[in-house]
Parts: sequence; structure tokens; C-alpha cells
Amino acid sequence: MVNAVVRGLAAAALAVIPALTPTPAQAAETRPLADAVAGLPVAIESRDGYDRSKFRHWNTGDDPTDGCNTRAEVLLHEAIEPPTVGAGCRLTGGSWYSYYDTTMVTAAGSLDIDHMVPLAEAWDSGASAWTPQRREAYANDQGAEASLVAVTARSNRSKADQDPAQWLPPATQVHCRYAAEWVGTKLRWALAVDDTELAALQDAAADCPGQTVTYEPAP
Repeated sequence: MVNAVVRGLAAAALAVIPALTPTPAQAAETRPLADAVAGLPVAIESRDGYDRSKFRHWNTGDDPTDGCNTRAEVLLHEAIEPPTVGAGCRLTGGSWYSYYDTTMVTAAGSLDIDHMVPLAEAWDSGASAWTPQRREAYANDQGAEASLVAVTARSNRSKADQDPAQWLPPATQVHCRYAAEWVGTKLRWALAVDDTELAALQDAAADCPGQTVTYEPAP
């Protein structure tokens, strides 16, 4: 009888083990832009307590052994012609395409690494409730192509911390791509939109009927 009880307890313990193991990462999802916009949570935004230093960047990037920080790794990844990597991950030569303003750039120092959804906007949209570690992960996210993008300093500083209701790239032919990447980033990080932003994204979806959004939830 005792052995039977012990065996029963052991079986019960084994039965709960699967519930304690991590669940697999969610697969990437592709949706029409209009459907993706409809899936965004809507909330009132607040910048209370925001400080850029609360998003630690740039850190050692995806490869902490290569001597390059996240900024340099993004530049290396997005280069049309690879630059030469010198001591201290100093980049010389190379070329890049800034899609916001359809401009070729041949000097790494002329480029900014733009957070597709700016840090201040992320804070407004839900990141204020995150841990410092998650904010750091967001600020250095190389897990999605759209999260960080090398663009001319001029276009990035024109954008600043504005959302698509306030700013779109000067190259009008990339507006559909930009809207999709903005929405994909918000969905990836479960960030909300406010009413004005939502209306602008709905207008973009109506103007871009063939545009899709592909995203994978952040770990």
C-alpha cells in the first residue's frame, strides 16, 4: 500500500514538470497592415518620469566578444559595402543606404542608429512599467530587422521622438514600409498606441492595401 502511494505521488510530481519548463518562443507572424493595426492595444500615453538614461545603450551587442557595441554591429549588418574594422571596432570605409531619405552614405560617422519606436515613445506606450533589464534589451534589440535602423543623422534628428501622426520619412515612397515596421515593433514589444497615432496608422493601412507586417514577440 505504501509503495502504491509513493508511486502515485511520483507520477503526480512528474505530471506537473511540463508546466514548469519554459514555453518555446512564439513564431513570427505575418498579417496585413490593417489587421496588424487593429491588433494594437490603445491607451493614453504618459511621459511622466522619462529619462533617456533609463534605457541603457549601447551595450556589447549580440556578440560580447567582438569588441563592437550595438551601434557598430548594426552598422556592420546593414552595410551595402562592408567597412574595415580596426582596433576598438573603429569603422572606416564602407557604404550604407538610409531608406528614410533614400540617401547613400559613405561615412559611418554620418549615420545615426534610429530606434524605430523612439525610446521616449516606448516609455509613453508601456516601457515605463518594464524592468531596467527589459528596457536595455529593447534599446539594443537586434532580434528584429526593423527595431534598429541606420539612417542619416539629419533624418533621424528630424524624426526625434515623434510617432507617425507627427512625422513620416521625407521619402514618400517608403511610407508603407515605415508604417509596417513601426506597427511591427509595437506589436513585438506589446506597446500601446494613443488615439491620434492609431488614426494615422489606420490611414496608412488604407493607403497601403498590399502591405504586410511581420513580427515576432520579443523574448
